[in-house]
Amino acid sequence: MTTPEPEQPAPAWTAAAPPPYPGGPAYTPSPEGAAPAKPPVKVLDLVITIVLLVADAVLATLASFMGIFLVMASDSCGARDCNVDLITLGWLMGMILPWVMLVATVVVAIVLMVKRRLAFWVPLVGAALIVLSLVAAFMVASAAVPGSTL
Repeated sequence: MTTPEPEQPAPAWTAAAPPPYPGGPAYTPSPEGAAPAKPPVKVLDLVITIVLLVADAVLATLASFMGIFLVMASDSCGARDCNVDLITLGWLMGMILPWVMLVATVVVAIVLMVKRRLAFWVPLVGAALIVLSLVAAFMVASAAVPGSTL
């Protein structure tokens, strides 16, 4: 004679399943530790974000090109006593800060896109930051020349 095998207990995640109701699908809970479902990819947001990031790259290029010309703030320094170090700082800010803002914008946008959250607004804020960084560079360079106004 053989002895009957003892029954194996059901997994904990199936023990609490309620009976299916008539006309509806059966309820089967997910096992413990299962990852929650990711939200779907928003294709339109992805496309708009990428297009705006490319536009930000063009804007950063133009802003950096404009920053190169901040060195011309020293043109009137032969007749006036200018702060050359401050002009140099403004010139470097005008060339470097737009790229720093672009890199920060791209990083934040990529993180949000990987997390599948809305990211189209990030390049818009990045464009404003690029423009503000150039304005700040112009203000610093202008402050170095006495009697100059923006």
